[in-house]
Amino acid sequence: MKRLYLDLGAALGAAVVLSLPALSQIPEAAPRTATIMGTVTDTNGDVIPNATVVLKEVQGDDPLTIVTTASGMFEFDDVTPGITYQLNISAKDFGDWTSTPIILNPHQFRIVTGIQLRIPIYRITVDVHYDPDKVAAEQFEAEEKQRVFGIIPNVYVSYESDPAPLTTKMKFKLALKVSTDPVTAAGVLLVASAKQAGNTPNYGQGWGAYGKRIGAVATDGFSDIMIGGAILPSLLHQDPRYFYQGTGTTGSRFRHAVFSTFVARTDNGQSQPNYSSLGGVLASSSLANLYYPRSNRGAGLVFGNFAIGVAERIGASLAQEFLLGKFTRRGGHLKSSE
Repeated sequence: MKRLYLDLGAALGAAVVLSLPALSQIPEAAPRTATIMGTVTDTNGDVIPNATVVLKEVQGDDPLTIVTTASGMFEFDDVTPGITYQLNISAKDFGDWTSTPIILNPHQFRIVTGIQLRIPIYRITVDVHYDPDKVAAEQFEAEEKQRVFGIIPNVYVSYESDPAPLTTKMKFKLALKVSTDPVTAAGVLLVASAKQAGNTPNYGQGWGAYGKRIGAVATDGFSDIMIGGAILPSLLHQDPRYFYQGTGTTGSRFRHAVFSTFVARTDNGQSQPNYSSLGGVLASSSLANLYYPRSNRGAGLVFGNFAIGVAERIGASLAQEFLLGKFTRRGGHLKSSE
């Protein structure tokens, strides 16, 4: 009996020894992996080929990169399960797209949806630099061409809603332009003729008297324009122009026109008494004592001419506001709709 047990043990041992080589031949279990795939499109649903797709471990530094096919598809095989991944997709002329974190299970086949690349929004910054000298030069150039019916100069009025101030050079240029304009010369002859007919000032009659009246009228106008339109405005930093309102009630426009004779706009946009305009009238009236006949000189002449000059300015402002603006060419066009 004992012999039987020994034989069985020997046989079992031999069987175990003989089975070891066979056990070593059993193949190892295949690794358990997962797959990620998807299709890249734009916001219109059109596929985007040649887009770069990067699969990266959130906690790692060894990304996988592929390019989408002509149909916009991509696929990553042999993705390790249980690791947090993230997709980042980019393409030319489109903004980047990044997925939410992705964790796969063994043998999972994951199709990522909703991949839409958008056209990036570009912010354009425009640096606008306000150059008051350049703006003033452009407005001034336009004002120099303003003429009633395209004939009579009307340069001492601004139709701009936000007019730039005039430089000293511009103030003198306007004054000289008006003083030397052929239409101004024709006006001098016309006024002198009227004064000749009225025998005022008391130069008498004849061509000699007519010549004196022409000189007096021309000197009156020139001194008024230069002093009230250039010299005093430059010294006092006031603007000699009339600023057209054009809108509002008739009453507000009427008040604006009348008060403009007495209230001036300064070069910095403030309001103050119109010393330039009133001073120009007073200076011109005073200078007349130097060349008017003795019978027309004195304080009466000065203040009489001053009152006439102020009235003329009020009338001119009202005409600018309600009449001349309709017939003044601005920028080469007649603004007759106002």
